[in-house]
Amino acid sequence: MNKAGTPYTEMIQDSTVSSRQKFKKLILEIKALIKIGIINSNLITTFTGLWLAIYFTDSSLKFHWEVLVLTLLGSALVIAGGCIVNNWFDVDIDPKMERTKNRPTVTGFFPLKTVLLIGLVTTAIGLLLLYFTTIEAALFALFGWFVYVILYTMWSKRKTTLNTIVGSFSGAMPPLIGWAAISPEFHVIPLALFLIMFIWQTPHFLSLAMKKTEDYREARVPMLPVVYGFTITKRQIVIYTLCLLPLPFFMTSLGMVFVVISTLLNIGWLIIGFKGFFVKDDLKWANMMFIYSLNYLTIVFLLMIIVTLPIFN
Repeated sequence: MNKAGTPYTEMIQDSTVSSRQKFKKLILEIKALIKIGIINSNLITTFTGLWLAIYFTDSSLKFHWEVLVLTLLGSALVIAGGCIVNNWFDVDIDPKMERTKNRPTVTGFFPLKTVLLIGLVTTAIGLLLLYFTTIEAALFALFGWFVYVILYTMWSKRKTTLNTIVGSFSGAMPPLIGWAAISPEFHVIPLALFLIMFIWQTPHFLSLAMKKTEDYREARVPMLPVVYGFTITKRQIVIYTLCLLPLPFFMTSLGMVFVVISTLLNIGWLIIGFKGFFVKDDLKWANMMFIYSLNYLTIVFLLMIIVTLPIFN
């Protein structure tokens, strides 16, 4: 067995590997196990929800530092827990896909029983921390975890092309968690945040699915481009992108700067989407859509924070 696939218990006993190398390797494997990229992107939307709740309740962040820490840490742990259990469950199909074949659950770096235990304990601690903010925040997190782990990972991912839509409910929870940690009452802004996240995920993940079609086909995961081809997938991407157009106008309380910029971003994404019906290189187009979706989400949510900073109000 090569060093990359050596279980952690064996690696720490290997005298040929320095302590620094062991620690670095451990950190890298943990990041892969918890899917650190997913956590980071979701924490941006969680913080945005919390920040906007503070803004619209005429409060101040300096009065909510404890809630901020509990919310971000709790959310990170719940998301990490869900990702860990996802890795544990998908250990049979991950070796068949290029982007997942080196996950620590596949290489055997961590024992599967340990992985499952860590995933469940991490989730429980995260939910407890969120409960200390508001019960609504904890319930939103629990719902998101349940959808991602049970309804997406263990059921729809392997059964239907609707798996992306099912998983989108989970991905739309973080801003609601952040908002509910401050203000559990209903407001149009968290609803709009939910809709943005829910709708955004389909063109984002379908463009990724197009890029990784052969991987999903090999693993027998019924993603839309695998089952129905690229043409129908492009139509779905454009339809969902089109659905984003009216959402900025439900958030006019953030100001016209936000409405104009986010609308221009929506139009830009839609234009690139329509170009997909005329391109010769589908994979190049899918990659362009995927990169645009990442930049779109980052810009839109950071813009929400910027336009509500005290210096602009």
